[in-house]
Amino acid sequence: MSTPISAPVTDLLPLLPELVLIAGAFFLLIADLFFSQRQRVITHLLAVAFMVIALAMVALGVGGQGTVFHAMFVRDTMADVAKMAILLVSGLSLVYGWPYLRERNIYPGELPVLVLFATVGMMMLVSAGSMVIVYLGLELLALCSYALVAVNRDDGMSAEAAMKYIVLGSIASGLLLYGMSLVYGATGSLQLNAIAEAAASTNERMMLLTGVAFMVGGIAFKLGAAPFHMWLPDVYQGAPTPITLFVSSAPKLAAFGMAYRLLAVGAAPAAEQWQLLLALLAAASLVVGNLIAIMQTNLKRMLAYSTISHVGFLLLGMAGGGPEGYAAALFYGVTYAIMSAAGFGAIIVLSRQGFEADKIDDFKGLNARDPWKAGLVLCVMASLAGVPPFLGFWSKMVVLGAALKGGLLWLTILGVICAVIGAFYYLRVIKVMYFDEPTGELPPPRRDRVVPVVFGVNALALLALGIAWNPIMQWCQQAFGVTVS
Repeated sequence: MSTPISAPVTDLLPLLPELVLIAGAFFLLIADLFFSQRQRVITHLLAVAFMVIALAMVALGVGGQGTVFHAMFVRDTMADVAKMAILLVSGLSLVYGWPYLRERNIYPGELPVLVLFATVGMMMLVSAGSMVIVYLGLELLALCSYALVAVNRDDGMSAEAAMKYIVLGSIASGLLLYGMSLVYGATGSLQLNAIAEAAASTNERMMLLTGVAFMVGGIAFKLGAAPFHMWLPDVYQGAPTPITLFVSSAPKLAAFGMAYRLLAVGAAPAAEQWQLLLALLAAASLVVGNLIAIMQTNLKRMLAYSTISHVGFLLLGMAGGGPEGYAAALFYGVTYAIMSAAGFGAIIVLSRQGFEADKIDDFKGLNARDPWKAGLVLCVMASLAGVPPFLGFWSKMVVLGAALKGGLLWLTILGVICAVIGAFYYLRVIKVMYFDEPTGELPPPRRDRVVPVVFGVNALALLALGIAWNPIMQWCQQAFGVTVS
């Protein structure tokens, strides 16, 4: 008979941050029954509070690092770094979202519950020690994301985006699951460490490599890498902007965690093959994302295609391989999550009821109308473009260095060229703010003060962290055992 998976309560301590969020989600699910539409700000604030508590627990090391359920769940430094960024950005999406969704009367009580469950799914992905946990975390994140994209039930574009997302997402989940089944067939284990040991001596080498190829395809979809990017622009444009902010930021970091666990840990003996696949995906993403983004007039679609190019840069570090490459990719994932939150936050802070501010032309003459907000948007666009000394410059620099160190000179050159191309469409937003005349009537000022303040902190953090980026990079290096000089 097989031994049942059980553990004393004390052995569950590394799971405490996840357990707090799960308990909070169930509490809010019940508590929302007793609140009216006007009182839903209470459930929203409680959801943010649970995020803050979980973030503090991870930052302070509450529960400690270790493994749970026979090493099916792993809490290590890499997981803690990724979880802190995921919790921070997920909490930001809730703060950004409340006034936007309240103004448009599309704030159902289940929304913060879905965000909490999706965050738990992401935290499971970066701590997965087994393919079972990978798939559970992925589906928990995916199912919640599908529902969040369709939260505006009366909007046809939102419903269409959700349908495309769920259909293509189901195909990607099938690819990943099929790949996992082949890897299990070749190695006889679901544990990632055991898979790595068995893969080095398996007689089913072709089955193993086929499974790894399918897994790479599923990972590429979840990241939004070309040519698996078909869903991304429509979902970003169709979803309400706060939901787009959430979907565009933290899940990319979770997908990196999934890629690291499955490929760098589980499929380590096949590193030469999957690194080549990631290099090709990175090249396709850099070219497709940057070239198509140039042609966009809708800011959300432009940021969607730029996300594809940023995924290409993240894959540069993974393709470079080794602890330095993984540390660079983690650093890029953390910094991009913060930059993406600020990018969509700029749209939210300028939008009003009946004015979405999601077109590039909506930013015309912003400096003449509001110099402070124009300066903040400039910080965001400059960081996304990789202009020094903003945070985005250093993140691009470290992944390009990792690719070069990994022997991918051709990909490094392509990355530099695409970085220059990508700067064009970000600088175009700056150009229309400072050099074009304002068009149309000035929207009424926002009544809330929280979102403008949060956006200001978010945007200025890109400059502050750009000046003091080294501690974050050193933390990412320590997560993979890189000696910090």
